[in-house]
Amino acid sequence: MKKKIALVTSSRSDYAHLRWLILELIARRAFELHVLAIGPHLSPRFGKTLTGVVAPSLTTIECLLDSDSDLGMAKTIGIATLGIADALDRLRPDMLVVIADRYEMLAPAVAALALRIPIAHIEGGEITLGAIDDVVRNALTKMSHLHFACTLQAVERIRKLGEESWRINFSGSLCLDYLRRERLYSGAQLGKRLGFRPSRETIVCLYHPVTLLDEPLGEAAALISALGHFRQPVVFIYPNADTGSRRLIEQAVKFSRRQPGSRVLVNLDHKTYLSLLAQVGVLVGNSSSGIIESTSLTLPVVNVGIRQRGREHAANVIDVPAQSRAIQDAIRRAFTPEFRASIRRLSSPYGEGNAAEIIADKLVHAPGRQKLLFKNPRLL
Repeated sequence: MKKKIALVTSSRSDYAHLRWLILELIARRAFELHVLAIGPHLSPRFGKTLTGVVAPSLTTIECLLDSDSDLGMAKTIGIATLGIADALDRLRPDMLVVIADRYEMLAPAVAALALRIPIAHIEGGEITLGAIDDVVRNALTKMSHLHFACTLQAVERIRKLGEESWRINFSGSLCLDYLRRERLYSGAQLGKRLGFRPSRETIVCLYHPVTLLDEPLGEAAALISALGHFRQPVVFIYPNADTGSRRLIEQAVKFSRRQPGSRVLVNLDHKTYLSLLAQVGVLVGNSSSGIIESTSLTLPVVNVGIRQRGREHAANVIDVPAQSRAIQDAIRRAFTPEFRASIRRLSSPYGEGNAAEIIADKLVHAPGRQKLLFKNPRLL
């Protein structure tokens, strides 16, 4: 019999990771796949990215409040839990697949736990000390029954949380599957899609609110100030749907109006986004894509502030505090020919780009529901 798999995606960012896994599961006759789309996927404000989701069976669950507050985030989790509980009760899958560390992923995990549905979690064991994502990720790890870690250090951290070794798998990052399997756009193709032609002088800024700070935009002023010291055009990409994102977008729009050649892009499909990164001079901000995909693109990255603190990365990433002068100095260093030459042929700690195959293989051979549900954690 086919295994019934339910997989949750909430936004452009996690779907970019999940796309090739979804296609791998569809291609295998061992699975009956159902995709649950929630959160920003259904939001016009964030580009209504649902239209790009490929799925043989798609269930949409409206849950994202039009809010810019932490209370809005908390209520979104509650609304999502209600909708997902109904969907999972109807489907009763053999396995629920969740990814990463977004707060809304707590909703499907809680619902599945109550319904006795085993959970497979992708991207556990990593560290991002400056965001609530770190706590969410660890909570999802303990609620889950199979683990697919992106790095060998992450494997060890999951083991130290008390999870049994047979449940833990090193898959590498699904992000690198995209780079291995897709051919990115040329400069001319990208220019046609965007309406402008980026160059090695272009700065891309992707910055998210820092959700553990009392003021989630407490570091943003230093970043905007630093960018104002450069004449190069800055391309801002919309942030995640976190507390403070609306104000952050407003700041980016104001900056782009006064900086020649600068602009704000609401939403990019992942192929266009990666093609953009492959052709610009530097990525500045605090996005995970600056940590994971950037190495394979030989892209200099200036990682600002505390959001990604503790996350493994290669030498193409320059960590700086959220101070205007430090950010300026790091951007200037990233633009030098010497730095770009130094980051050629770096190896990534995030695998070889075959995560989708590894995860699908492990799901095929996963034990039955009862064995998965009954944990026997190691004593710490």
